[in-house]
Amino acid sequence: MKKRWRTERPPAKPGKATGKPGQDTAKPKRADVRSGAPRQDRTRGGQAKPYPSKGAPAERAQTGRTAIRQTPPADQERRLKTLDRVLSKLGVCSRTESREWIEQGRLEVNGRIVRDPEQWVDMDRDRVALDGKPVRAEQKTYLMLNKPKGYLTSYTDPEGRKTIYDLLKSLDQWVFPVGRLDLDTSGLLLVTNDSEFAEHITSPENHVAKTYLVKSSILLSDEQLRQLRDGIELKDGLTRPAQVRRVRDSEKYTFLEITITEGRNRQVRRMLEALGAVVLKLVRVSIGPLRIGTLQMGQWRPLTPDEVRVLRHAGAKH
Repeated sequence: MKKRWRTERPPAKPGKATGKPGQDTAKPKRADVRSGAPRQDRTRGGQAKPYPSKGAPAERAQTGRTAIRQTPPADQERRLKTLDRVLSKLGVCSRTESREWIEQGRLEVNGRIVRDPEQWVDMDRDRVALDGKPVRAEQKTYLMLNKPKGYLTSYTDPEGRKTIYDLLKSLDQWVFPVGRLDLDTSGLLLVTNDSEFAEHITSPENHVAKTYLVKSSILLSDEQLRQLRDGIELKDGLTRPAQVRRVRDSEKYTFLEITITEGRNRQVRRMLEALGAVVLKLVRVSIGPLRIGTLQMGQWRPLTPDEVRVLRHAGAKH
């Protein structure tokens, strides 16, 4: 009969729970969050796993032996843009055009051709070139245009219809419309290459007022005008309260002025359709404090510095 040799079990490692008396059952303490030390996760090998940060990619800094993803300062984070946004923000071209140019290999970042429109670019440090020439910010341009009926606000049209760019042929800078007016709507349209200015005007959060003159296909009652003031239930939700003024009534039609602080697609037309009416004529006469004035149909003029300043502060955040 073979004799069984008794072997000693090696002592438990500190921090490893064995569940037997006399042995260390304490779990390792988490690193103090305030100290900045990385917390350990349960990945293989026990290495610290850095927490992913949202938004733009950030540089990694070394703390001891563990790499930690640091969040860039707020001012630096604001200057990180995707390559296609850089071109549009500088007023060089639209984002659609910029993506086409990037995919064609016309853009270089720090001397290297980049074909990915989502490439992050530091606008303060990286060198961006288009066709070998450095990209620089264009002079900011602000125009008001009295758009005629029958003109699109898009850059081109597959069907060959007229666009507002046919009216801006003498302009030697790339610009884009601030919001849109549909084919059958005329009146005040702002045009610029300043994306931040445009965002302020069009964002529904800023409540920048847009005023329209409307010709209704039917006579509208005072009750129907009250419904427009209080809000109309549309497929995309209840509209905000509007300012509505009856201008006059003819034998068959009501002419009214309506001011809204939203920018939903075809909003004024849909509001009247909800009342059983059809908009026969729609003209935008003002944006914020800026009115179309005596500007002739199809003509445009630059905004004055005072007009730009007032529009930048138009509306109120709620």
